[in-house]
Formats: sequence, structure tokens, C-alpha cells
Amino acid sequence: MPLDEAVVAEIYREHGPVLRRFVGRTSLDPGRTEDVVQEVILRVWKQAPHVTSMRAYLLQTARNMLIDMHRAAGRRVVEVAADRDDDARARLDPRTPNPEKDIDRALDQILVEEALARLQPDHRRVVVALYYQRLSVAEAADHLGIPAGTVKSRAFYAVRSLRTVLDEMGVTQ
Repeated sequence: MPLDEAVVAEIYREHGPVLRRFVGRTSLDPGRTEDVVQEVILRVWKQAPHVTSMRAYLLQTARNMLIDMHRAAGRRVVEVAADRDDDARARLDPRTPNPEKDIDRALDQILVEEALARLQPDHRRVVVALYYQRLSVAEAADHLGIPAGTVKSRAFYAVRSLRTVLDEMGVTQ
């Protein structure tokens, strides 16, 4: 049974911007981005899924649609069986574009950004310093103007909080 129009409109308002960011990272065509977002919302409207995390469902649906679109365009991922000879493996260039990995990378980036935004500001600053700026604990302490022990403590609690936030978002990996 399809969802009520008001419910779908609310889903679109709440989750549309995140979907646009995700799809936009995999496509340079704004028209295509909007088409995919609207198709994902339309599927929700028609199917009325019973899910624990609507955002995770929407992003996964968008991911699947993007991969299907790439496959339909004839851009298939080349797989090499483990028992094939070394020449076959050598022909597979790791620099060859892989749409599925690009889509997964964009999805991961959106999910991490959303999870970081939910952290306390002090924890977020420590995570950014340690994991994004790749500073050592001593460098992060100097950069943030706090003791190294505080950096370690905040990093511990920040990672624990991130796990909780990602679980709430429906991220399982």
C-alpha cells in the first residue's frame, strides 16, 4: 500500500538533500541527479517499506540504481577468477575506472560526514585532526591547544560515539 503524499513529501524534504549530494558525487549531470533522487522517492512511495532507517534505505536504493544504470550503459566491472593465469591478472589495470567502487566511496563519504556532524564539536575536531589531517597525537594536541592525554581520551570516546551513530544510521560495515 503506497504511503500518504504528506509522508512522502516529508521524506523528500528530510532526505532529499543528502540523496542529491550522494548522487551528485557520482554524476556531473544535475538532471540525471534529480531523476535518480525522484525515482528513489517514487519507489518509497509505491513500496512503503518498513525499515528501521529510512536514510540508509534511500541511500542503498540510490546506490543500487546507480550501479544498475552503469551496468545498463555497458560499463561492466571486469572480474578475474583466482585460478586464471598471471597474464589475465596483469591485463586488469587497477587504474581502470570502477563505477561500483566510486559509488560505494561516495556513499561512505556521505555517511561519515553525517556521522561526524552528529559528534560533539570537541570530539569532531580531534577526529578531523587525527584521521583527516593525519596529525600525530602530539601534533594534534599542539594544533588544538589541549594536552596529549586529552586528545587520546577524546579520540577514544569519539570513535565509540561514531560507532553508535553509524549503528543508528543503519550502517553495518
